[in-house]
Amino acid sequence: MPTASKKSWPWLALAAVVAAAALELRRQGRLWVCGCGRVLPWVSDAWSSETSQQLFDPYTFTHVLHGFAFAGLLALALPRAGWRLRLLLAVAAEAAWEVIENTDFVINRYREATAALGYTGDTVLNSLGDITACAAGFLLARRLGALRTLLVFLLTEVTLLFLIRDSLVLNIVLLVYPSEKLRAWQAGH
Repeated sequence: MPTASKKSWPWLALAAVVAAAALELRRQGRLWVCGCGRVLPWVSDAWSSETSQQLFDPYTFTHVLHGFAFAGLLALALPRAGWRLRLLLAVAAEAAWEVIENTDFVINRYREATAALGYTGDTVLNSLGDITACAAGFLLARRLGALRTLLVFLLTEVTLLFLIRDSLVLNIVLLVYPSEKLRAWQAGH
């Protein structure tokens, strides 16, 4: 029977990873909360100046999809590892992405390659929301199983394309291979 310390170490490590990411983001110059002077749990307009500034926004769903992807990849790569360890690795990967995503280089790349012309990076609060969404996606994928997770992934991608003219896959495509046609479509032209 596992001891309490064996059960609690992944949660303590997870908290340490999230805290380290928050501190590094702040060190990089990210604001703790929106400079607008208010803190909201959700902003629905993907083109609002408060997107990436409040806790959750339409892009939160792409981070749920990160959790889906990490759940699948880690299950394939580490089939004998317990789900808690795989969750910790998924959260660590997402936290690392949040730190990288909020570097000046990547922020400028988003401005150049996508329709996110005014993007200034995430607040620490929004990054914490994104990390939480990834963890939720991982846990949801664990419950749904591979086929249902894939179906929800595809449905989410299509829904985001219709609602905000963006998605995880489109975001990756535009960062790697910028397209003026796709960028114009994103901007609604």
